[in-house]
Amino acid sequence: MITTETGKPQRMHIRLDAYAKQKLEKAASYSHKSLSEFVLSQALTAAEHIISEHEQITLSAADWNIFLEALENPPPRNNKLKQALQLHQNSVLPNA
Repeated sequence: MITTETGKPQRMHIRLDAYAKQKLEKAASYSHKSLSEFVLSQALTAAEHIISEHEQITLSAADWNIFLEALENPPPRNNKLKQALQLHQNSVLPNA
């Protein structure tokens, strides 16, 4: 889980060639930011986008209706589902 603690700033070191650094410095200048501020803001924006893509599901209206129907009227448990639930209980919830 990501937390937003205010405290001592952390350092991150990256290596890049002169061309990449010049390009980043130019973009930072156009944005009226320091190189560090620019790189951090762009990296955080990209990170938020990637995290969102992996942690959110967008359903079509038809799929949403199928999902709601399955929640309201779940199918009976078959052997595969029972095995999956047992595997989940054994691996994710070992102390339950």
